[in-house]
Parts: sequence; C-alpha cells; structure tokens
Amino acid sequence: MNEAALDAGECERIAVEAYLYFYPLVLMETTRRVSTNWRVGERPGVGPMGTLVHARSFPPATFRTIVRPNFDTLYSTAWLDLTSEPFVISLPAIRDRFFMLPIYDMWTDVIASPGTRTHGGDPLTVALCAPDWRGSLPDGVARIDVTTPVVWVLGRTETRGVDDFDAVHALQDQMRLAPLSSWPDEPVVTGRSDDSIDMRTAPMRQVDAMSTHDYFATAAHLVRRHPPHATDWSIVARMARVGFLVGREFDLADQPDVVVEAFDAAPDRARRTIAERSRTIAPLVNGWSTMDDLGVYGNAYVKRALVAQRGLGANPIEESLYPNLLLDAGGDPLHGSHRYVLRFTSEEIPPVDAFWSLTVYDRHGFPVANDFERYALGDRDDLVFGPDGSLEILLAHARPDDGWMPNWLPVPADGFVVTLRLYLPRDAAIFGQWRPPPARRID
Repeated sequence: MNEAALDAGECERIAVEAYLYFYPLVLMETTRRVSTNWRVGERPGVGPMGTLVHARSFPPATFRTIVRPNFDTLYSTAWLDLTSEPFVISLPAIRDRFFMLPIYDMWTDVIASPGTRTHGGDPLTVALCAPDWRGSLPDGVARIDVTTPVVWVLGRTETRGVDDFDAVHALQDQMRLAPLSSWPDEPVVTGRSDDSIDMRTAPMRQVDAMSTHDYFATAAHLVRRHPPHATDWSIVARMARVGFLVGREFDLADQPDVVVEAFDAAPDRARRTIAERSRTIAPLVNGWSTMDDLGVYGNAYVKRALVAQRGLGANPIEESLYPNLLLDAGGDPLHGSHRYVLRFTSEEIPPVDAFWSLTVYDRHGFPVANDFERYALGDRDDLVFGPDGSLEILLAHARPDDGWMPNWLPVPADGFVVTLRLYLPRDAAIFGQWRPPPARRID
C-alpha cells in the first residue's frame, strides 16, 4: 500500500465498501456452519454437509437461523461442497402445486432455479458442477455450472396447511441427492458436531458481533476459496489500495494506523449505510416497500448486503415478490398497541399465478409466537370476502370478535412488520402497476 496515495477519508470509504462487499459471504458461511453442524436425523430440517434434508412442518416461532422464514411452503435444503466432484439432484414430477429449487452461490446470487416457472412440473435431474470441473455426466442428467465451490440449495414446496403435510412429504421423499461418484445410490452420511460453533446465537447476530479483525480475517480466508465474480474487478482494486489483497490472508494488526482506524470504524458505518439505504432503495407506496431485481445483484453491493440482512435466500422476483409493510396509512411504524385493517378492493387482490400470503415478523425479521399459532394468512385460507369482492384483513394483538376471526392475523404487542408474498406474481405486480393497500388504524 502507498500510504501517501490515500487520505483518511478515502481509507474510510474503502473500508466501508469492503465491509458491505463481504457481508453476504461472511453471513452465508456463518449460516452454513450453524445449519450443517448436526448429525443425520438429530433435528428435523437440518443436517450435515452433502445431505438433502426436509422441513416436515412449518418453522417454530423460536426459529432464528435465517430471517423472514415463510409459512407457505415446506423447505428442502442442502449445503454442498463441489470441490471434489459434482452433486446430482433428482426431482419428481410436481404438477399440482408451486415448487422452486433455487441454488445460491456463497455471494447469495441465484445461479439457477429449477421449478414450476422454469422447467415446468416434469421430472428433472441435474448435476451441480464446480467452475473448473471437467468430466462426463450420465444420460439424462443436465449440467448446471456454479460460481463458487460451495452452494446452498433451498427448495420450497407449496403447502396448503397442516392437513397437506403428508402430500408434500410424499414429494420430498422422492427427491434424491448424491455425489456423482455414487449416483444413483445415496451415500451414508453421519455428520459430526463441532463444539466450537455457536449454536445458540442467530447467524446474523454472530456476524454483527464479530470484531473487526475477525470479520476481515474471515472474509480474506473465504474469498480465497470463493473468488470474486467477474464483475468485481473494481472493488477488488479499491481494496488493494488499502492493503486487502484478494487471495492473501489479511491481518488488520499488520496494517498502517490510517487503515486500522478506518477498518475499526467500518462496521458501524456500514450498518448505518444499510439502514439509510433501506429507506431509499425502494419507494414507499401506501407504507409498503417493494424491492425489485432480487436474486442476482451484480455490483449493487449495498443492496446485496441489505437483502442478506433482511431476507437471506431471496428469490428472483419472477418467482416470488416480497412487499414489506413498514408504516401505517398515517406514516407511523406499526405497533401492537393499535389495530389495523388492510382493505383490498376486488381489483386490488394480489395478482398471482400461484398464491399469496401475509406474514408477521418482529422488527428484526423473526417470527413472533402467538397463542392461536397463526403466523400467515392468505388465499389458501378460508377468508371471508365482502359482497363486492373486497377483502379486509385485521392486524391486531388481541383476539378479535368472532366476525373477524377468519381474517385476523395476530401481531406482537410491540413493533412489527408484515411481509406480503406473491408467488409467481403477474406483470402488474412485477412492473409496479399494482400496489398493496395501506394499513389503516382503527383504534
């Protein structure tokens, strides 16, 4: 590094950019460590590397591994290390319900998304191959080239309530995963437990609590294995100006004082940048914020970090769209001390080709327990519509009168947010011609 070439202000800017650039990578690795630190069968919905595990029910209210889990689908997930060889995934025919199997690289980009929208409901067998793998695949196996040697597979199968679990389980049981060398036989994997991994603290909070030294040392280690995307040359060059050389270890203690001071201040400044960007990244319409162009982020590093923080594992908007209700009709944050009504006219019912739902979370994006155990409400529920085709949803903490019960979505006693999910949204929603209505306070 040429210390004379940079003043303190430029060092600070680059340090913040570096923190934001690496945030999704560090969060993904922390999530992977927590999610795979299990033996086979030790806990439903999680398992060791190289195994396809299925959630057999909706997540509990105590779920903290990722933010904003949905209560619309049952997850099927796998973390795969493709360094030695490809992994093969086989999917059955899924024609009577929405299904998607997005594959994320370690930078959180969606590499591919087999499912209802892309290949239809026919059976499909694919091999996930590392960028430098050379070899042949069995007949009938399609190749998907990935961008990092470790990937996250996070499938969602539409689930129409608890009574539908058995039908989804039958589909999950037909899904197969194995390394190419053993395909079509599935290997015996037992897994192991690493006592050094914090299994109590949510991954996002673990990352936020990292010291600056540990954060950037971890980033330097990870980026050696998961190289920057082809479009990342500029940020890589900027980081080199302050001594962070991609491909080498990075010890902050060995850097000049101007760099140490800049990097020490970067986490707080980066988090403020994310918070500020969250207020401007998408226009607030009727109190709702709707981000577009998710799933693949290019050089939009602040946006990518924001999405990782607020909803790790986001999908392309053609698959699912996520308007988030942040403010009521008066411009105030939502709070459980009040009751709100969302009124959809017959023309405002969410336009989808699959289904839609509303889910309540606390302000950090985690589920909140309620005695009624109702966490989502949508078009697959027995909602009551008005004579004119309108629909009113009540957001309230206390149980309402019986007339409201079918359309009541419980909220916590304090601050909260609401996520509206549109699966296979129509063009009117994707291109902003349709917007959800405001939440009006009724007391």
